Amino acid sequence: MSSDANASDDVAIRVEGLGKRYEVYPSPRDRLKQFVMPGLRRAVGLAPRDYFREFWALRDVSFDVHKGEAFGIVGRNGSGKSTLLQLITGTLTETTGTIETHGRIAALLELGSGFNPDFTGRENVFLNGMVLGLTRAEVEQRFDDIAAFADIGEHLDQPTRTYSSGMLVRLAFAVQVQVEPDILIIDEALAVGDALFQKRCYERIEKLLASGVTLLFVSHDQETVRTLTRRALLLHEGEVHALGSSSDVILAYRKQLHADETAYFGELAERARKGRATDAVADSASDGAAANGVSGDGATASRSGALAFGDGGVRVLSVHTVGADGEPNNVFRHGQKIRVVVRCVADEPAERLNVSVRIRNKQGLKVYSWGTLNQDMRRMRDGGDEPCFWRRTFAAGETFDVTMECDCALGADLYEVQACVSYEDEPDYSAQRILHWVDEAAFFQTVVDVREHFFGGAFDLHMRAEWTEAP
Repeated sequence: MSSDANASDDVAIRVEGLGKRYEVYPSPRDRLKQFVMPGLRRAVGLAPRDYFREFWALRDVSFDVHKGEAFGIVGRNGSGKSTLLQLITGTLTETTGTIETHGRIAALLELGSGFNPDFTGRENVFLNGMVLGLTRAEVEQRFDDIAAFADIGEHLDQPTRTYSSGMLVRLAFAVQVQVEPDILIIDEALAVGDALFQKRCYERIEKLLASGVTLLFVSHDQETVRTLTRRALLLHEGEVHALGSSSDVILAYRKQLHADETAYFGELAERARKGRATDAVADSASDGAAANGVSGDGATASRSGALAFGDGGVRVLSVHTVGADGEPNNVFRHGQKIRVVVRCVADEPAERLNVSVRIRNKQGLKVYSWGTLNQDMRRMRDGGDEPCFWRRTFAAGETFDVTMECDCALGADLYEVQACVSYEDEPDYSAQRILHWVDEAAFFQTVVDVREHFFGGAFDLHMRAEWTEAP
């Protein structure tokens, strides 16, 4: 691994052919054999042998991150994300490949990493600041800002072993951002903070990005990765599965999650069919397979188009927006009716369906998501006799339209409609299986007349004002 702060190119992080191998031993005895036996075998003229199996946490990973860029990394647990970050920060040594970093790195990888649990928060601030390259005088100069951002009060003078996870991440993040890094690396740690602290952290991150700091961000929160970063990397079983724009990578991530879930249920169904499980497990797997419509080999039934995925059985044929008069329309003014019509077809008999939409603005922010099941849940709760879509059954070959309507309260912007039809085993979103999901199913635009109804932001909260004379 090399670091050159004076590099003249536009690359902050360059990773080429990176691999990390671990030796996994069946028992401590085999570890001892590996230490002793190869030398003895060579001494008597025999070829040495290994007493371990290889595990590659990463293999042949390559990508560049440009200076000032916000770059995301996503993947399931165990995909190699944390290993990659530890290699970049230098806390692990690579087995193959090279890593180049240009500039000072600040990293928030694990809760309390680098903290001495017997030191107070104050003492750890000075310890971490000096480890990150600041002098004691520089830490003292920034201490008040660090303490104010962490906002842990009198606990600052207590040993950090007494801290909650939220307090640890507050203090760690406050120190990291105050060292004015060239590269900031964050690995999921912010997820433990409360909503207000997360808001302050993201505001600080945006400020750092505006000042030219490079961000490497790892999170399971797909929408945060989509909105905070411009490009992203998807890791799967230690290898690069997708690399490109954050929107494209997040879509690939959702497809991967769906495929893994389908394979899991398919495996349960196969075990049940062959009778290799206990009666209880076999019954559970069989019921799950019947409910989820999963084939024994775990393969998805229908996937078409780069922007669509799902198990199949029911498909989204088309999505379009219409006005209050029922005519096609893709430009709406404040207060007008927006109607989204989703046409579906059942390729096989179907029941317990939910047709839903998600609306995102052009910045990739999820503005709203809603489905027929939301309405059904309210009607079931009220106990009335209004019909519920979830209780409907559909014959093979049946085509049907679902029209969703709302008053336009959105800010002026271009919006994307994503559409989905899913199977809901229970009418509460607790057991959902995606049958067909389509990104970029439709687009519409909203405009606001500043002379009649003006507001700022993503949507209108219909705020009102009153005033009285102050006493």
